[in-house]
Amino acid sequence: MKRSTRPADIYLRFLQLAEAIRGLPSLPPLDPLEERILSFIARASQDNLRLSVRDMMGNDEFGSPATVHSRLKSMREKGWIMLSDTEDTRRKQIELTQAALLHFDKLSKCLVQAASGNR
Repeated sequence: MKRSTRPADIYLRFLQLAEAIRGLPSLPPLDPLEERILSFIARASQDNLRLSVRDMMGNDEFGSPATVHSRLKSMREKGWIMLSDTEDTRRKQIELTQAALLHFDKLSKCLVQAASGNR
């Protein structure tokens, strides 16, 4: 007799799978604030929004401009984001690196696997 799966079971299975891919050699880990910033950047990218360093530093939800700037610098050094030139040479656009996109691809596979119930 098969046990019914609650939605929470799917989510918890996803967390378990996601934690397993964190152990694989790839990009250096992010602290919790950097993870929130990465998610914000990824959502902006998904919505085709241009996001500059100045935009991020002006966003109060991530702390002071100095805190945001230091986290962006750290994330860049770790290989999660890159800065691209814009038409205004004083402004840099934030973009996900190819390695960060691959990380999101892996997370997506974990989500699909958790939802399908495959082990």
